[in-house]
Amino acid sequence: MVTYARLPPNQLYHTSVGGLRGGFGRALVDLNFPIALIALGLLAVALNALLGWRRIVYAAALVAVPMCALTAFVVHQKDLDAKPINAVPALGVAVIATLTALAVWREGLAPTPRAPGDPLRVAFACVLALLAVPWLFAATGFYAPGPIYADEVPRGEHLAAVHLGHHHGLDGVLFALAGLALSRALPSFRHRLLTAFASIVLALSLAYGLANAFQDFEVEQLWKRGTVGWKAPSVLLPSLSWGWLAILAATAAIELGWFRRERRTRA
Repeated sequence: MVTYARLPPNQLYHTSVGGLRGGFGRALVDLNFPIALIALGLLAVALNALLGWRRIVYAAALVAVPMCALTAFVVHQKDLDAKPINAVPALGVAVIATLTALAVWREGLAPTPRAPGDPLRVAFACVLALLAVPWLFAATGFYAPGPIYADEVPRGEHLAAVHLGHHHGLDGVLFALAGLALSRALPSFRHRLLTAFASIVLALSLAYGLANAFQDFEVEQLWKRGTVGWKAPSVLLPSLSWGWLAILAATAAIELGWFRRERRTRA
């Protein structure tokens, strides 16, 4: 909100409204993508803690899912200005936040037992943290320091390799971290259908996040600088492409070869 309020729209990506209105509007859109979709994984964890509770909880969850899923139809990469419809997924996030607070109130907070895949989780998280450096700086309205993350393309062009503001690469990092963290709760799930749904969603979140983080980093830090000649295609939106075939294959591998085996081991 602060970055988009203080910087002129022409320095940002596909926005046209500046000042406080632009800042609050961009924050609202950010609650749609990626937050509303990431919140679906958190909803599954909250529901596991609230199983057998009041029917109003399940009614709220059934309402929150389509509200958050509406993100796929109301957020467009080429027009990131806020619209009234963007308030609907944001309200879905508020519902899930409320259910999460109820789950914490009912079950409390306790450390999750160590999982066999935790070393791999830590390794993925460290790599993602390094990839996210230029995007974290850009999100606060600054360029990351060089020479590794220099802001200009070394071709004699006055063109920033990394635009200021929010990046879909950072969204990818958030999706991947959500998949890594929330999947640690899967062995404690008590409902078979909820477990299967949550595990697939979190495996997809991890695969989708890794793919988008890699794609954005490769384009900005390698292709734009002439280090490599191949430009990674966008995988932000579902499509009939090799990139999405790889994401679905990775999702299946993560679910069957990692999350499911981990659940059985810890059980």
